[in-house]
Amino acid sequence: MTKVPSISFEFFPPKDEAGEIKLWETLGRLAPYGPRFVSVTYGAGGSTRERTSRIVTRIKRETGLEPAAHLTCVGATCDEVDEVARGWWNAGIRHVVALRGDAPAGSGGYKPHEGGYANGAELTAGLRRIGDFEISVGAYPESHPDSASAEADLDNLKRKLDAGANRAITQYFFEADTFLRFRDRCAAAGITTPIVPGILPVTNFQKVVEFSKACGAAVPAWMADLFAGLDDDPETRQLVAASTASELCMALMAEGVEDFHFYTLNRPQLAAAICRRLGVRPELEAAA
Repeated sequence: MTKVPSISFEFFPPKDEAGEIKLWETLGRLAPYGPRFVSVTYGAGGSTRERTSRIVTRIKRETGLEPAAHLTCVGATCDEVDEVARGWWNAGIRHVVALRGDAPAGSGGYKPHEGGYANGAELTAGLRRIGDFEISVGAYPESHPDSASAEADLDNLKRKLDAGANRAITQYFFEADTFLRFRDRCAAAGITTPIVPGILPVTNFQKVVEFSKACGAAVPAWMADLFAGLDDDPETRQLVAASTASELCMALMAEGVEDFHFYTLNRPQLAAAICRRLGVRPELEAAA
C-alpha cells in the first residue's frame, strides 16, 4: 500500500475584504486535510508584509493550523527584517519561509537593499540568530532566472541549507523527471536536507505561461494541447487541472516522494480534489 503523503498549502494575502473572506473560507475548507503547515506569501517587493503578519498571527491564534510566514530581503534593512521576525516569534510563530524575493516591477532587477540582507542564505543565518525557527527556503529544479548556471544555482541552494534551513520547497514544475533529475543533482552535491516539490494546479493556463517565462519554469507542449479550447469551459478545465496535478504527484510518489507543497492560489477545490486522489482524506472522514 502506498504511503499517504504529508502535505502543506500556500496562500496569498488578500487585497480587500472580499478576498479576506475567501481566504478564511479556503483555510476552513482545507484545514481538515491535516496540512503539516500553511504558508502565507508576500506580494511583489514585500508589498504585503503587514497583511501577511496579521494573517499568520490570526491563523496561529484562532485555528489549529501551523502557519509559516514568508519573509524576504526586499525593501528593508536587516534591523527591519529582524524586527518582523521577532514579532512573529513573540506571537508564537515558529516557521518562516525565507526567500530573497523579487524586485518590484519596473525596478530593473533585484538589488540588495542598502543595509539589508543580500540573499536567502544571509536571511536564513539572520533568522537562526533570532530564534530556533523552522526555516524553509526556495529551490529551483530548472534554475532561478538570475542564476549564471545550474551549478551556480545549486551552490546557492547549498549555501541556504548550510546556513540552517530545515527544508527546501521547489518552484513549480510540470513533469516528474524535472524534479527527479534535480533531486539526483542535489544528492550528488551532498545535499541531504529534504527537498519538497511545489505543485501548482493550473487554473488559468495563459497566466501560467506568462508567469513561467518570468520564473524559469518550462511549460511542456502537451499541456498547451491539453488546455486548448478550455478558456470558456471552467468546469472541464478544473477536471483537467486536477487530473494533471494528481498524475504528477502519483508519478513522484512512485519514486519515493512523500511530501508535497500545494500552491493553492486561494482556490480550495483543486487542492482538495488532488489530496483525495492521493489518499489524503479529511480528518473527520478518516476517523469514521
